[in-house]
Parts: sequence; structure tokens; C-alpha cells
Amino acid sequence: MTRPAPRIAIAMKGYPRLSETFIAQELLGLQERGLSFSIWSLRQPTDADRHLMHKAITAPVHYLPEYLRDAPLRVLAGAISALRRPALARLLWLFMRDFRRDPTRNRLRRLGQALAMARELPAETRHLHVHFLHTPASVIRYAALLRGLSWSFSAHAKDIWTTPDWEKREKIASCAFGVTCTRDGHRELARLSDAPDRVTLLYHGLDLRRFPPPPERAPRDGSDPEDPVRLVSIGRAVPKKGFDDLLAALAALPPTLHWRLVHIGGGALMGRLREQAAALGLTDRIDWRGPQAQGAVVAALREADLFVLPSKQAGDGDRDGLPNVVMEAASQALAIVATDFAGIPEFVSDGVEGLLVPPGDHAALTQALAALIAAPQRRLALGAAAHERLVRDFSADAGLDRVHAALQRALDEAG
Repeated sequence: MTRPAPRIAIAMKGYPRLSETFIAQELLGLQERGLSFSIWSLRQPTDADRHLMHKAITAPVHYLPEYLRDAPLRVLAGAISALRRPALARLLWLFMRDFRRDPTRNRLRRLGQALAMARELPAETRHLHVHFLHTPASVIRYAALLRGLSWSFSAHAKDIWTTPDWEKREKIASCAFGVTCTRDGHRELARLSDAPDRVTLLYHGLDLRRFPPPPERAPRDGSDPEDPVRLVSIGRAVPKKGFDDLLAALAALPPTLHWRLVHIGGGALMGRLREQAAALGLTDRIDWRGPQAQGAVVAALREADLFVLPSKQAGDGDRDGLPNVVMEAASQALAIVATDFAGIPEFVSDGVEGLLVPPGDHAALTQALAALIAAPQRRLALGAAAHERLVRDFSADAGLDRVHAALQRALDEAG
């Protein structure tokens, strides 16, 4: 039996990505709620592995031309098809207005991808939804205008803080609705919105069905070199994650404290971080595991005694939202050491679920790590509180129900 073409297209920069479990969780949750959708990706996948969630998602996946020069015939076909659409003049006016303020090759690529997408979307498509408000939302906004469709967005972190105000303001004004996942991000987008209720705060939460119950943990206190305290940190090697600060803090720990760190994640700064670790004499105490699928991530969390993530603002303004890995650590009742920054304090209260330190403060990070490495009972208490907070306030179901309802309303209004 032929499956009918989905009436909603959900777009993102790259699919699938190991670092974007929150998107995979949402797609799977929408599928389980009976929503039929297609997936549109601006880039080909680069991760060698996939999460089990990706393997369970059955929506058709379409890849737009990542670089226009690699698929000139698709772009040309999109341009020819656009000549027959009444909205072409409006699209060209909007594009030229954007291009005058952002005269970049990337802006041209967005237009080319939008032309290809507008041609290739099935006739049954009635609404477009996009993850990330920067480049992906530009493509979807252009394609929606050309096809006469409504569109909506989910904004997360970097896309909020590195997109200029004029662009955010105009995208918000033209969309049907938007959601974002932290109070910090919501305040920023609400500031630019002409309608107070157009952008909604909506936490990702965590689907606890994907995680086993927390394990029992040995009371390691860092005194035994044969049984060191096990630290874990998860995230891409990019400036906003603050892993350079973590290495500096670890190097300053007292030599009487014995520990090992597992880092999971890839990223452009991996080489530099390894060099920094070598210069600080930490090479033998750190296990750089690279990108890992969800099963390996959970296994690392279960083996650990303490989770650490020293996020900060990058030089280009990029910052975290509420990283999913913080909630994933809480799923395994790990105490958390993190920074009092971005969306992290919306989940972790200092001294309740973990310890928070100022971003970029090496000395404070060292002090917090030393305090918890040497205090297994305190770690257990903080970890138990983190798990309780997750179960009580950050289950994914409520957020998924709201996203599903919003997309269904958009479909109903589109007719």
C-alpha cells in the first residue's frame, strides 16, 4: 500500500546528527503521536554512527544541495519552476532586501536551496517547520513564501545568539509560531516579537523511556590511585563548551586527588584540546572517545561518578541553551558541576542538583571539582536531587504534546 505524502515538512541543517538528540527525540515523539511528516536536511550526514532513535524514525528524508555547484541542474530546475509561481516577485524582493544587509555567498546558497525545495516539495505539503532560526529558517522562509505555505520554527541556542536582530525580528513576524527551549532564549525572542504569544517557551525535556534506572555507585573519594573518581563530560569541541577551562581546572587539582576524565564528542577544537592536555601533563588521565551513539553515552554516564560541563559564551556570541547532556546526566543520578550560565541554572540550582560556578572561572571550577571528588556522599545526594528534578519537571511528554498540537493547528488552519 502506498503511503500518502506527508502534509508537513520538518527541516534542519543536518540529519541525522549524534549531537542533536533533542531533534531526534522530537521527531520520534511526533511520529508516535501519529503525525505524518517528511524530513528535509540542508546537509548530508557526517557522523559515522546513528542513535537508535534515528533508526526508529520512518519519515522519508530529503537532502537539499549542500553546495549549489554540486547540483546545478536541481537548482536550475527550481529556478525555472519558480518562474511559474505568483509569489516569485515577492521572494526576489525579500531576498534582495536580505542580501543588501548580508551580502554573502551563504545567503545565495540559501536562495538556491529554497528554489530546489519549493519545486521538490510534494503538492500535498501544507506547512513547513524548521529547527534553528539562522540558516535553515532562511531556506524554509523563502521556500514557504514561494509555495504560499505557512511555516514555524524551533530556536535553540547558537541560532538565537548569532543571528542579527533585524533577521530574527523579520522571521518572527512572518512565521505562524515559534518555540524555544530556555527562558534566556525566550526573553531574547520575545523582545523582538510584535505579538507577545507568537514565541513560546518549551523545554525539550527527556524521554525517560530511553534511559535505564540509575546504577548503584561505589563511594570513591579520590584517595586511591587504583580506583580514581570517574569524571565525564559530553559535548562538541567548540569554544562555547569551555573544555579549555575544564583542562585548566583539572590541572590545578591537588595531586593527592586521583581522577580520570572521559570526554565524548567531536569538533574542530579536538586537536587543540589534546595539545593543551599534553602541555598540562594530563594526557594519561583523559580518555577522548570522540562522537558516540546514545548507548555508549549512557554507558559512560553509568560508569561515571561526576558530570562536568563548563559552558561559556564564545567570542562570536554563541552560547548553549539547556544542553540535553545535563538532563541525560541527571537520568543516571549524577551530581553535576557546571557554569551558572545560559539555560543551565534553569535545571541545576547551586547546592541542590549540583554546583554552579561562574563561566570562565578556572579557580572556582577547580574548587567545585575538588569538593565533590572528595565527597562521595554529597555527590550521591546531589545526583539523587538531579534525578528527582528531571522526573518531576522535565519529562518530554508535555513538550511533545504541545509541539504536536501546534503543528496540528497549523495544518488545520492551512486547510
